Amino acid sequence: MTHTDQRGFKKVLGRIDAIALGVGAMIGFGWVVLTGGWLDDAGTMGAALAMLAGGIIMTVVGLVYGELVAAMPAAGGEHNYLLRGMGARWAFIGSWGITVGYITIVAFEAVAVPRTVQYIFPGLSQIPLWTIAGFEVNLTWALVGSLSAVIITWINIRGVKQASTVQIFVILFLAIVGLFMIFGAFSGGSEQNMEPFFSNGMAGFFTVLVVVPFLFVGFDVIPQVSEEMNLSPKKLGGTIVIAVLLATVWYGMVILTTSASLPVAELAVADIAVADAVGAVFNSQAMANLLLAGGLAGILTSWNSLLMGASRLLWALGNSRMLPRWFGKIHPKYGTPINALLFVGALSFIAPFFGEEMLGWLVDSGSPSIVIAYLLVSVVFVILRKREPSMERPYRIGGRKNGGVVIGILSIVLCAGLAILYIPGMPASLGVAPYVIFGLWWLLGLIFLLRIPRGIEPGEDAEPRLVAAVEARKK
Repeated sequence: MTHTDQRGFKKVLGRIDAIALGVGAMIGFGWVVLTGGWLDDAGTMGAALAMLAGGIIMTVVGLVYGELVAAMPAAGGEHNYLLRGMGARWAFIGSWGITVGYITIVAFEAVAVPRTVQYIFPGLSQIPLWTIAGFEVNLTWALVGSLSAVIITWINIRGVKQASTVQIFVILFLAIVGLFMIFGAFSGGSEQNMEPFFSNGMAGFFTVLVVVPFLFVGFDVIPQVSEEMNLSPKKLGGTIVIAVLLATVWYGMVILTTSASLPVAELAVADIAVADAVGAVFNSQAMANLLLAGGLAGILTSWNSLLMGASRLLWALGNSRMLPRWFGKIHPKYGTPINALLFVGALSFIAPFFGEEMLGWLVDSGSPSIVIAYLLVSVVFVILRKREPSMERPYRIGGRKNGGVVIGILSIVLCAGLAILYIPGMPASLGVAPYVIFGLWWLLGLIFLLRIPRGIEPGEDAEPRLVAAVEARKK
């Protein structure tokens, strides 16, 4: 039975929907285009261990999120936790960080679609437009990504249940592709192909680890749509951890099966390493194309989920007047944040016209913002444990004493460690273009941050007080 809450959202999602949204958001397209580079940078076991370490870090952060979403199951996720525990300005910083992360990945998927389609149809690029960073952008190539943006946005406007149903079917197809990869590695791969097991020492390990925020972002979509879930808070919290663990298994499987299928030297120069590996182990271009169909499925699941997440966060920021009220509109029929969806959809529509180099730039520029948000959520978790020990927590981690606080502090340390990796001069620091994109996003955010009234203290009723303060200042 469908229920509608007082703010217009329809409660139509169950636990399977939640897991599909979380896992699908994390398993995007990065595993298709980045795996060859990981193996070249760190070796088979170096890359696998980096991904395992990343999965452990994200599981700790996921535990923190699980408790908070069960205690505050409202659209906007991080926005609500930070507003209650740290106040309006910190809430904006955390919300802006994760929103920027979502939007960069949504744009990444829009660029990844034509790149994948061109592998299957080499003659796709026609009608040259311009050249950006050495890549010639063609109209037909860009339109494939832009039209995909229109379709995904339209599905999301029609309703979260429709989008979730698409998600479940695509996830099932991805699972089938994964089984083919495992079968191929065992039947046609070899242990010799997996050498070298380690490359470039700790520098290689950290080079792979630094992409973890980009790869695992998406479990936090579950809190964004929690207001649309017809699910008990306790089950909602545990779902996040399950989603993170499943994504960790997927990435580990991709690294190991790809490495076993072709020598690392060949993977490093492959156009799309995972597809070439599957094609080689089965000696079939059709199987390579099947893998790429799985890549397209991953694009759709990630794009679909993160578009949901970004739109709900923008809605929350608009609803609390941190962004223009325009973002806070709910579609009267479909119960979706219509204007926020149109905004993110428009950005993903234009992204392909900036060319293929945008893939790397978007990965690198969005990841630091994601880590900033995770760090702040971890901090507010500890604050609320100390300040509001009697808060109802249906999904409580670490028991009622100090176990939860220890997990929260560990999450802070791990997120801070990830953040340090992005500092210029570190082994995995970013290039110039990603720093520029990162800086421009946060410069725009600073403009909105300075408009938020001072003196809005943290608390359960922080959002109504914030809205009242903004409206009073306008008068």
